[in-house]
Amino acid sequence: MPFGNYKVADRAFDKYGFLIHDYFLAKTLEQVRPGGVIAFITSKGTMDKASPDVRRYIAQRAELLGAIRLPNNAFKANAGTEVTSDILFLQKREHPIDIEPDWIHLGQTADGIPVNSYFVADPDMMLGRMQWDKSMYGNEKETTCEPIPGADLAQQLHAAVRNIDGAVSSPFLFVMMAILSPWGIA
Repeated sequence: MPFGNYKVADRAFDKYGFLIHDYFLAKTLEQVRPGGVIAFITSKGTMDKASPDVRRYIAQRAELLGAIRLPNNAFKANAGTEVTSDILFLQKREHPIDIEPDWIHLGQTADGIPVNSYFVADPDMMLGRMQWDKSMYGNEKETTCEPIPGADLAQQLHAAVRNIDGAVSSPFLFVMMAILSPWGIA
């Protein structure tokens, strides 16, 4: 999925002002049939940005079955990048509804690091530890998910996927693992 700090021109979505990765998530939801399930890899920004607008948009159109926060080194070997990413599992609703579940809001870790309320309630779905990131800009304005020393990411991921709520079939899990395998995380 594309990442960036820019918007895509699409009249149907212009009014929302979504950045490119949030736009692709919203556009994907539009294309899925009601009841359909998607697994979407996105930056931590979708779940952790200060504004709940994107999360509210998603919640109105899909149920969050679960989310897995990957450590910042999950894509380092194959993509050469260190970025904290989330895998979101969403099931499209029959029709948009006015709803505001807890996960559209932010909370804090025990150390006071801002993080999505979903991960505060389900810390076992974070496959690392949230820390202030001093490396990117030399200050502590960003957060990152540091890997747990000695942990096997593939084993962690398999365990976390088992905690996803909803009716997710075995073929879906197989496809998801096949998608993640090229990045060396399944």
